Amino acid sequence: MAQESAHSGIVVGVDGSPESNAAVAWAARAAAMRGARLTLIHALTDPSAAAWLDVPVPADYWPPDYWGVQRAKAADLLADATRIASQALPDPSTITVEQELTAGGAVAPLVEWSKAAEMVVVGCRGRGGLQKILLGSVSSGLVHRAHCPVAVIHDEAALKDRSADAPVVVGIDGSPASEHAVEVAFGEASRRELELVALHTWLESSDDFIGAGWPNVQARADEILAERLAGWQERYPDVVVRRVVKMDNPIHQLLELSKSAQLLVVGSHGRGGIAGLILGSVSSAVVQRVQIPVIVARRP
Repeated sequence: MAQESAHSGIVVGVDGSPESNAAVAWAARAAAMRGARLTLIHALTDPSAAAWLDVPVPADYWPPDYWGVQRAKAADLLADATRIASQALPDPSTITVEQELTAGGAVAPLVEWSKAAEMVVVGCRGRGGLQKILLGSVSSGLVHRAHCPVAVIHDEAALKDRSADAPVVVGIDGSPASEHAVEVAFGEASRRELELVALHTWLESSDDFIGAGWPNVQARADEILAERLAGWQERYPDVVVRRVVKMDNPIHQLLELSKSAQLLVVGSHGRGGIAGLILGSVSSAVVQRVQIPVIVARRP
């Protein structure tokens, strides 16, 4: 488990769904950019969980060698995932791929691995997920509980027509969580050699805004955003930054910018968020609705 490895690199949850397969391919490319190890994790479901369902189950419902059959299926699934990871890279030898099989739910082992991982990657929904409505239980559990950044990946259809030089977008509100998001976003933009679009919205709702004072407010907002970025621009001189300040709801602006981006980075909670307990309202809405890969910049 995670305690046995001081540096677990990139960890990805695998269940064979289309979103999971997209997550594996994305994670393989992320690992190659870092020169990091890629660990594929699949969780076997305990059949005893059926006892919690209010449905009669015959005594002989589970085959005598249930776990043997499930392990064989899991081995095939992990082998398929390994092939997907290899096919995602021009040179598969640039990364080391490892496989991990666990029993029980998928969230707990991925949370445990996140204590040592650089990033955990999951599909937005797994098998049985409600299409276009909610995050799956695994992705939702991780963005609330992980100890490192969590990348949530939809299928790759949204990126097929996206330019290879489409930027990375980060939302900044001045909170400690958004400061960590800035750190993650600069790293991702640098590795990908992409422009970074840094968004700051002055108000949660434009309904509260008195229009006559907007020029002064915007000038101060520009100044605040420049201050937030200054140290990181010195650390990453290779990253071209485009600053965007808007008088608008941050959710609306992040979703709009995501339409021409290839990666979105948000903090785990914003101003007033309860650290380690809930996902901020902006981050939660964005992760639920955005169609491109999004990194929730969680940290211990």
